[in-house]
Amino acid sequence: MSEPDLTLYGLRLSGHSHRAELFLSLLGLPYRFVEVFGPEQRAAVDFPRLNPLGQIPVLTDGAAVIPDSNAILVYLATRYAPDEGWWPQDPLGAARIQRWLSIAAGEVRHGPALARLMVVFGAPGDRTSVLAAAARLLTFMDGDLTDRPFLAADRATLADIACYSYVAHAPEGGVSLAPFPAVRAWIARVEALQGFIPMPASPVPEPA
Repeated sequence: MSEPDLTLYGLRLSGHSHRAELFLSLLGLPYRFVEVFGPEQRAAVDFPRLNPLGQIPVLTDGAAVIPDSNAILVYLATRYAPDEGWWPQDPLGAARIQRWLSIAAGEVRHGPALARLMVVFGAPGDRTSVLAAAARLLTFMDGDLTDRPFLAADRATLADIACYSYVAHAPEGGVSLAPFPAVRAWIARVEALQGFIPMPASPVPEPA
C-alpha cells in the first residue's frame, strides 16, 4: 500500500471533526489538519468543491474526497485497518456498529451535541426538549454499558469513536454526566486508548 496522503478539513472545536481526527490518531496515520472556520479559510481551499453541502469535516486521501465524519471513519477502517476490528466483517458485528453510527447522527446530534452548540455557539433551539433528548440518550447508553465495556463489542470499535466526542463534552452544553456512571467509565476507557487525542475544551460563556 502506498504512503497515505491524508488531509482533514475541519474545525478543532467540532465534535464531528474530532471523531475523524481521533481515529486518524488512533490508527497512527500521518495527516495534515486544515482549519476551515470562516469564509476566507473556506475560499482558500475551495471548500464547495470538496463538499457542496458545506459541512465539515472532509478527508482527502490523494485524489479521493470523503465528506461526512461517519463516512470518514468507515473509509479509514476499511482502507487502513481492515483486520483490526474497528469495522468487523461479520454481518452482525457490522450491524451493531451501524446502529451506533445512526445514533451518533441522530440522538447524539440532537441531544448533547445540540445542547453544546446552543451554549457555546448560540445556536437556536428548544432548550427543554434538547435537554430531555440528551437525558434519554444518556440513560439508554448507561444501561447499555452496564454489562459491556464498549458500545458495540468487548473492544473499541467505530461505534465508540463516533459517539465519544459529543458525549464526553456534554457538560459544555449544560448536560451533567454525574448521573451516568457507566457512561463516565466508558469515556475513561476511550481516553485510555493508545493514540487518543482530546478535543479542546470550549469556552463556556459566563451566565448573564
